[in-house]
Amino acid sequence: MRTRFSTGSPLSTFQQLVLGVCSLCLLIGFGFALSLTPDERGFGTHQQLGFPPCTFRLLFGIVCPSCGGTTCFAHFVRGQWWSAMRANPAIFVLALWCAALIPWSWISIVRKRAVGVDDPARMVAWSLILLSILAILQWGLRLMLTP
Repeated sequence: MRTRFSTGSPLSTFQQLVLGVCSLCLLIGFGFALSLTPDERGFGTHQQLGFPPCTFRLLFGIVCPSCGGTTCFAHFVRGQWWSAMRANPAIFVLALWCAALIPWSWISIVRKRAVGVDDPARMVAWSLILLSILAILQWGLRLMLTP
């Protein structure tokens, strides 16, 4: 009996290694986000890393598409999903996607198949396109709603 977990594109040893490294990088990134304290303003958490305030905001006086991204991840790893979504809805979707990729990667590595995905390159392309569209839409909405 074939299930969705037994279908998918076969993975080479190199592809399995790449998936493993990518999932470990995601785990490290989530761990790193846990070490940051979310800024109460909903943006600016990146300044804890020694980065300057958002240059886009300083130059143009408006939020950039990624404003609140680091804050979003800092809330996300704490399970404060409403705060994460308020910080940046598109980055919240990215955080969900990244969180889902970790177990998917390891299941795929064990099964030696890109579980449920016949064309991984197409999945990545569509994911990037959809996330980009979402980022542009949420940015436009934030610009319209911000006085």
